[in-house]
Amino acid sequence: MLSPRNHIELLAPARDLECALAAILHGADAIYVGAPKFSARKAASVSTSDIEQIVKCAHIYGARVFVALNTLLYDKELEEARNMAWEMYRIGVDALIVQDYALIHLKNMPPIELHSSTQMDNRNVDRVSFHETQGYKQIVLARELSLSQIKAIADKTHVRLEAFIHGALCVSYSGRCFMSQAVCGRSANRGECSQPCRLPYTILSSDGKKIATKNYALSLRDNNQTDNIERMMLAGISSFKIEGRLKDPAYVANITLHYRRIIDDILSRHPEFTRSSEGETVTTLIPDPKRSFNRGFTSFFMDGRQKDIHNPISPKSMGQPLGKACRVTRNSFSIENCDIRINNNDGLCFVKDNRLVGIKVNKVDGSVIYPDKMNDLQNGLMLYRNSDTEFDNLIKRARTTRQIHINISAGLAPNGDLEVQAIDLNGNIGMASFASVNLSEAKDPAATERIAQQQLAKTGGTAFTVDNVYIESAVCDFFVNASIWNELRRNALQDLEEKRIKANYPTDCPLKVDTSAKYPQQEADAEIGVLNNIAKDFLAQHGCTMTEWGYERQSDYKGRIVMTTKHCLMFAMGKCLKQHPEQRNLLPLTIIDEEHAGNRFSITCDCANCQMVIRML
Repeated sequence: MLSPRNHIELLAPARDLECALAAILHGADAIYVGAPKFSARKAASVSTSDIEQIVKCAHIYGARVFVALNTLLYDKELEEARNMAWEMYRIGVDALIVQDYALIHLKNMPPIELHSSTQMDNRNVDRVSFHETQGYKQIVLARELSLSQIKAIADKTHVRLEAFIHGALCVSYSGRCFMSQAVCGRSANRGECSQPCRLPYTILSSDGKKIATKNYALSLRDNNQTDNIERMMLAGISSFKIEGRLKDPAYVANITLHYRRIIDDILSRHPEFTRSSEGETVTTLIPDPKRSFNRGFTSFFMDGRQKDIHNPISPKSMGQPLGKACRVTRNSFSIENCDIRINNNDGLCFVKDNRLVGIKVNKVDGSVIYPDKMNDLQNGLMLYRNSDTEFDNLIKRARTTRQIHINISAGLAPNGDLEVQAIDLNGNIGMASFASVNLSEAKDPAATERIAQQQLAKTGGTAFTVDNVYIESAVCDFFVNASIWNELRRNALQDLEEKRIKANYPTDCPLKVDTSAKYPQQEADAEIGVLNNIAKDFLAQHGCTMTEWGYERQSDYKGRIVMTTKHCLMFAMGKCLKQHPEQRNLLPLTIIDEEHAGNRFSITCDCANCQMVIRML
C-alpha cells in the first residue's frame, strides 16, 4: 500500500469558476480557491455557489478542492469564520487552508481536513513537526527552502508536504511581512497586501550616499521549478503548487498543462508514486511557460543562494527573450538571429537606462518590425515579448478534453428490460434501462448490434471516453432505434457521473490535536500574528506566552521589523559580508520610496541566519 506521500498532486490556482474549470480540464489533481471571505487574496474570493460547482466538477475526476480561509481573524470574526467552514464542509470541499490557530482551537468546527498555510512559517523541522502534531493533514512549506532542507523536514515527519513550484514569490517569509500594514494599514495577513515590495526605491549607504535610484530592490523574479520537480518528489514533496489566484484562465491552462506533462513523465518512470486523480488531458495546446506572464524566472533557493533572484529593473512581465535589436531605423527594426515568429499586436519590451520600455507591433514585413513607436530603441538592446497575441489565440482555440476511460455494456436485466451499464476502472457503474415490452422483434439482429455499437460509443460533451462496447446477443433480438440507445447512453453516463461525485465526497476528518506538544517558541511577539483570544489560549496551552498582539493590532511601527527576507541586497550587489566583511561599513542601508509616500526603511544583515532584516524608519 502506497504511503499518502506517494500520491502525487498537481495543485492549481483559481480566481473564479472559469479558472477552476480550466485547471481541471488541463490536468490539475487539486484546485485551491479563496473562500467568500477571510481569504489571503481578497480580490480572488469565490462565491459559495461557484465553489459548489467546482467541487462537483473536480470530484468527477477524483480531484480535490481546497478553500483558502487563511487570514488572521479578530475575535468578532470567529463565529462567521466557523459558519463558513461548516458551509464549505456541507458542499463537499475537501480541505481548508488556514493560518489562524483559532481554527484548530475553536469549538464545534466541522470535521473537515485542515492544511497549514505557508503563512504559518513552515521553514524548519520544529515548526512542521509541531503542526503535524496538531492534526494538519498537509503543510505548505516556506518557499525559501532548499532541496536539502525539504528532505531534512520530510525525513523527520510523516505529514504530506506541499511546495510552490511556479509563479510570483513573496520576498518576505510568507506571513512574516508587515510592510503593507505599516505603510498603509493594509495587512497581507488579512488579504489586502498593497505590494510595496514591487515599488522602486532609492538605496542609500550608511553615510547617506546614493547606491541606486528607481531600483526595484525587493521585487523578486517568478518561481519556476521545471527542472527540479523529480528531485522534489524524491525528497518528499507530495503536492506541487502553482501560485496564481489572480491570474486569468489562459495562464492557468498553460502552466497547469506544462507541469501536468512533466509530472506524468516522472510518474511513468517511478512506479513507487501514483497520481492522485484520474482523467487523461487530450489537447492541441503545446504549453510554454515563457509565453505567459512572468517577471523572468528563478529557481530561488532550491540549490542554495544564487544571484539574480530579483529584478531591479521592473516588477512587470518581461516575458519571452527574443534577441538583440538590429538594423534600427527611424520607424522599424529587426531582431538578430531570432527564429521566433513575431505577430501584429504583440507587445515587446526592452531595458533602456535601467528602466523597462514597452512597444506594440503594428506590422511585420518579413524580418522587419514596425512598432507603434520606437521609444528610442537602439541597436544591441535585448528585446522580450511580454504580450503574445498568437499564443493567447492558440489557448482560446485549443481543443481540450479530460477523459476518463470506461467500458459500456448492453444486456437484458433480470426482469427482461433492456439495460445499459457504463463502468469505470474503479468499478463504479452507471445504469439506465428501457422497458422491453415497448420494443418489437428485430428483423435484422446484425443491424441492431451495429447501431448499438455506434451509438453507445459516443460520449461527446462528457468526461468519459469509451474503450470497449459489449453487446449481449439477446439484445439483438429486439429492434432498438438510435434515439433509444442515445437516451440509454446519456442516462447511464449521467448516473456514472453522479456516482463518481458521491464516491469522491470527502470522508469526515475530525481534528486530532496533541495538547502535550510544545510550541517551537516559548514567547510570541507581534510577528507570530495573534489577533484573537482563542489563538492566544492555544499558544498558552502549548507552552508559549504571548507578549504582544499581532501587528494588525499595533499602532506605531517606527523602528519595528516589517520584513525578514532571505533575499539579500548586499549579496545581489556582490558585497556579501561573508566574502567581503570590509563592506559592513555600508550598513545599515536605507531604502526610500521617493515616488510615492516617501516611506523610509532601514536594512541590516543577519548573517548568522543568512537573511536580511527591514525596519520602518
